[in-house]
Amino acid sequence: IGLWAPALLALMRFCQGLGLGGEWSGAALLATENAEDGKRARAAMWPQLGAPFGFILANGLFLILVLGLDHTHGEPGGAFMTWGWRVPFLLSSVMVAIGLYVRFKLEETPVFQDTLDKGEDVKVPTVEVFRTAWRPLILGTFVMVSTYTLFYLVTTWFLSFGIGDREAGEGLGIPYNHFLVIQLITVMFFVVGIPLAGYLSDTVGRRRYLTVVSVLVLFYACAFQAFLDPATSGEVKAGIFLGIGMFLMGLIFGSMSAVLPEMFPTNVRYTGSGIAYNVSSILGAAVAPFIAVALATAYGPWAVGIYLAVVVLISLVAIRLMPETKDSDLYSV
Repeated sequence: IGLWAPALLALMRFCQGLGLGGEWSGAALLATENAEDGKRARAAMWPQLGAPFGFILANGLFLILVLGLDHTHGEPGGAFMTWGWRVPFLLSSVMVAIGLYVRFKLEETPVFQDTLDKGEDVKVPTVEVFRTAWRPLILGTFVMVSTYTLFYLVTTWFLSFGIGDREAGEGLGIPYNHFLVIQLITVMFFVVGIPLAGYLSDTVGRRRYLTVVSVLVLFYACAFQAFLDPATSGEVKAGIFLGIGMFLMGLIFGSMSAVLPEMFPTNVRYTGSGIAYNVSSILGAAVAPFIAVALATAYGPWAVGIYLAVVVLISLVAIRLMPETKDSDLYSV
């Protein structure tokens, strides 16, 4: 159907993104509002494991298809380009069915049920959150914006840079199937970082923990050129770079499912955390790959690191301005 095909795929991807924000908020609230006192971040980290788990499923399946169909990066024809790439899309319907089954079995959390019993729920929560909770909405958005920027730089942008033509100065020239293997190995560091984030966030507090991790990401941003210089970098350096990035991503992403919900009153918690999550993804993720490609093409990898550092500094300001919510009572908020 010509241009309608990519247009419809882009439209459905946009709708999927909107749905993800709502799904994430529901999962985060379900875990947070059912958690024991003092262990909210450790309970809330479980939905965050969905990101690396989905990454492993998606990239693992693509690697199997690429190897099984003997696909070469840049090859315009062949079985993979003709029909193979559609297989992961079709198989995702299985996950949708499982998700629907789980949702039909859910009940309201005790915290929200208490709000319903008191008659404190609101009919138009979107209006209410902008009217009464605009400050945590803004802070929550900018607290998380560096998380999404980091994630999309070390996945989407780095994929294109990693497999880009080295001779033309467009990247590191790593074969596509080799890069998929590197991603699958290093994503395990993402998995390790998430439960560690939940534990440390519960132990030292949200603000202090996120401050330390943000500083570590700043140091990482300053090392982009050292790791990614096309003149000296290869698969080993790329793997180390990606492993560090994935671990830092786990450390900063793992606590967010507790941090964002805790910033909002119960009657607008779902809506507020969902909006902050979605807007931060737009500001941090939607534009990051395009900006990174432009900077890397014009100036080199160091400029992409500077871009990440600027975004992290913005998040750091929001983190220092946010209240400490580790010991807050969700029933009384």
